[in-house]
Amino acid sequence: MCISMAPAGFSGTTVYTGRRHHPEHGLIHVLGYQNTSVNLATGPNAMLLHLPALPMARENFLSVGTSDDILERMVDAVRPMPVAAPATMDWMSSDRGPRVTVFDHDVYTVLLARDATAIPEALHQVEPRKRPRLDPRLLEFYADRYPCHTIAVCCFDNGDAQRAKPLLMWYEPLDPDQLTLPALDCHTGGPPDPDAEVPVDHWVLFGTDEAPEGWGEPVDYPAGMRHTLRGFLPDTVMGAYYGQEALPNGDFTLAHEDLLAGDLDRVRRLRPV
Repeated sequence: MCISMAPAGFSGTTVYTGRRHHPEHGLIHVLGYQNTSVNLATGPNAMLLHLPALPMARENFLSVGTSDDILERMVDAVRPMPVAAPATMDWMSSDRGPRVTVFDHDVYTVLLARDATAIPEALHQVEPRKRPRLDPRLLEFYADRYPCHTIAVCCFDNGDAQRAKPLLMWYEPLDPDQLTLPALDCHTGGPPDPDAEVPVDHWVLFGTDEAPEGWGEPVDYPAGMRHTLRGFLPDTVMGAYYGQEALPNGDFTLAHEDLLAGDLDRVRRLRPV
């Protein structure tokens, strides 16, 4: 239920996005991402996420530490929820220059880039056991279709795949009033088909620190969670499960004003430009 750099199977995806006024970072969006992955390649693999974010760095990736079930707890808070109807939207963005940063996070070696075609020049910084083969067509697809996004390539080997904790990161959003979750789908290592319908198996979760009283469902976080981590997470969440039928390939998106109104029927599938 995401993009892989080589053949892989993904299921049981949980993806969270929230809007927060952080005391240090100001108005930010927070993304949480987790799935069950099976590497079908004979060597290393990588998961690619395109983020509607201004330039990011290593510090944007948050360690969940021992609180590695936070997304499961969000799902527990909202199930069962109605499934929203699929639709299509457009995304407008402006061009930004490339930047590549390489660092280790949990079991992953992460490459962050403003331009996907700049990734190959930094791949030598990934140790061989995690270094995937890259299809130039896939990188060109992202450079053409998501020129303003930050591209995160999360490299792993076969042994890492089953030990991964949830990815959690914060960023300054391209559009603070639109909450968008990466869900474009292709598991072959090549570019995705933006015109295809794809099977989905997603819990899609939202949060905001501007929610009115009585909004959403409270999340029961672990008692020992670090205070700094808790400062990025919502008190309450809303969400829906998508998995009953194929949907147009693309991301999930919801306007913040619709989220405040609790109108999950306004969740749409956002297709590549």
